Amino acid sequence: MRARERADDVLLMYRLARTGGSPELLRRLARRATGWAGILDGDGTVLQAVAGNTRWPGHEAAALAARAARELTARGTGSYSLDTDDCAALLLPLDRASDDRGQVLALVAPKPLPDGLATLMADAVMPLALSWATESVERKRRRVDLAESRGREAVLHLLMTGQLSIAHQVAGALRPKLPDPLRVCVVECSGGQRDEVARICADASGGRTWIVRCPVYARHLILITPAGEEADPEGQDGGRTLDRTVAGLVDDCVVGVSEEVRLPDTATAYQQAFHALAVARGLPGRHSRFGAAPEPALLVGAAGARWADGLLAPLLAYRPRRSQDPGSQELAATVASWLAFSSHATQHLKIHRNTLAARIKLVGDLLGLDLNRVADQAAVDLALRVRATPALHRTGAPGPGSEDLDAVLRTSGVQDWAVQQLRLLARAGPMGEETLRTWLRCEAQLSPAAAELGISVPGARKRLTRLEALLCRSLLQTPSARYDLWLAFRAVDLAS
Repeated sequence: MRARERADDVLLMYRLARTGGSPELLRRLARRATGWAGILDGDGTVLQAVAGNTRWPGHEAAALAARAARELTARGTGSYSLDTDDCAALLLPLDRASDDRGQVLALVAPKPLPDGLATLMADAVMPLALSWATESVERKRRRVDLAESRGREAVLHLLMTGQLSIAHQVAGALRPKLPDPLRVCVVECSGGQRDEVARICADASGGRTWIVRCPVYARHLILITPAGEEADPEGQDGGRTLDRTVAGLVDDCVVGVSEEVRLPDTATAYQQAFHALAVARGLPGRHSRFGAAPEPALLVGAAGARWADGLLAPLLAYRPRRSQDPGSQELAATVASWLAFSSHATQHLKIHRNTLAARIKLVGDLLGLDLNRVADQAAVDLALRVRATPALHRTGAPGPGSEDLDAVLRTSGVQDWAVQQLRLLARAGPMGEETLRTWLRCEAQLSPAAAELGISVPGARKRLTRLEALLCRSLLQTPSARYDLWLAFRAVDLAS
């Protein structure tokens, strides 16, 4: 009868190893011992533990097991037991073929020990060793995946901030090669599907797409794909583009795609794809491409370049008092991320919200602006985009800084751009323009805008959602078109 019970125990432990792994095996051992069970390193570090008895604290059992593990390592024996007045610690190496510094199974049980505990412990070693080895491989794989994901995220951040040479150096250790020219796709997945959708995107593009898990939005994938290439060009899809292919393969995902751009303009392409995503949410096909629209930074001319230099000069000339404080380049990257992602910039930059708030306040003080106002935000956003535009970089020293933003917005190129931006708004009638102007006047805050319009907050949100579809731009989610729209309205008002 005892042999039958032992055989049943062994079968149960192998079944637990398959279904629950090492935690379930340790839990069963702890219950049988009415004590504590754990896996430790040879130096006494507890790697995993389960307590099956609340009569004495788990940290006391762990301390006793750690002491016994160190003594086992020092003696080099095949097993070890350590007794105290109230309890005993039993130790067995998980892998008897390994050296003395390998992992050990430890049981700490109150006296008197249950009958057959040592035998049960010996029978548990093999399935526990197999489970632990499998889980160790999986943990290493997850660490490798995390390291690669963080590397790709770092490359994207470098591309967004214009640090191309460093981005190429970091990307050299990963695959595929950064494309140039390119398109950016933003794929919005349902909860918990991002890894599976990333695999589908990689298969659909034949491994030619640079795939990044968005650090800001947990449901977004960012795809940097070679321009002009199609997904599955030789397959049954007949050369369908990647956005159509992904939207067709994944039922509940939405895809927005940018225009074709060069690698230095990756940040612009990302914002285009994000705006296209806002449009795609309302389309039956669940995918949309960004409509051709000029970039205002390309239209401001030399006067705009001098204005941007003059506005940002205090920030670019800033030198921190302490070496550990952020310098001008880091502050500029911080304010650019904040303008693009608002409070989500903490996830993008991996900094605390208090750090972000302190940096934004410092930038506002340096520039003499109130960065809580949409008008000042729009000015800084345009100035940063102007300076990031290679065609406008000038070799000479900055001019006297006589240009102001209104003078830049009065130029013919910007006036034409403003009219084009607001042309679609005419289809919404006077109510659409009034809603948008009120929202911007209320610093893009829904509650004050709804109160001024005399409607509810959900009603204001619905109006802005309809305007998103009409303008083909994201308004409520960052990156938002609020800065371009404020500039467009200001330019039109100056002209009239």
